[in-house]
Amino acid sequence: MVKKGTSVVLSRDMAPKYPETLNALISNLKKLPGVGTRTAERFGFELLRWKSEHLQNLGELLASLPTQIIPCAICGCLTQNNFCHFCEGRDTTSLCILSSARDAYAIEETRTYRGLYHVIEHLLSPLDGRHAAHLRLDRIEQRIEKHQVKEVILAFDSTLEGDTTALYLKQQLSKYPIFFSRLAFGLPVGSTLEYTDSGTLARALSGRQSI
Repeated sequence: MVKKGTSVVLSRDMAPKYPETLNALISNLKKLPGVGTRTAERFGFELLRWKSEHLQNLGELLASLPTQIIPCAICGCLTQNNFCHFCEGRDTTSLCILSSARDAYAIEETRTYRGLYHVIEHLLSPLDGRHAAHLRLDRIEQRIEKHQVKEVILAFDSTLEGDTTALYLKQQLSKYPIFFSRLAFGLPVGSTLEYTDSGTLARALSGRQSI
């Protein structure tokens, strides 16, 4: 405790603690991506202002997530009530391989792709314990053979792990008479060369197209 004139200032370690339950809530909120301590505290205090029935509804919804929202046994995208929107009425000649079920929704928003999706468990990263076995290559091969897929789109992030995984899958699946492609990387729409980083510009140059 530090005295300052006639007032008393508490050090950070001596500051009053939140109630134990509120601390537990803040700690759990911090597990969300992009949520730091201050943001988690703000969310926690905001939830204290909610009506009890709204809190109860939120709690019941969170508790039901593991049983209500599950990966499709075929493609790995998210499903509910055993119905998969991404497996019905699709063009079976193309297969887009993703590393996250969330990416399927981003691609769907473009309204330009009507093929099948397949979500792998992890991108390859041996240092993090994510090896080729996690890709479940047999499941991908079964779908290629069943639907006589003609094109495989490797839609991964432009990272070392994404590039490594794309190269590995292409090598392993090259025994099939299919065309392999990756999402194009380059200049965002509306950008200028002056403010484009060298990595993005290099991608744009290597992926240039005829006009």
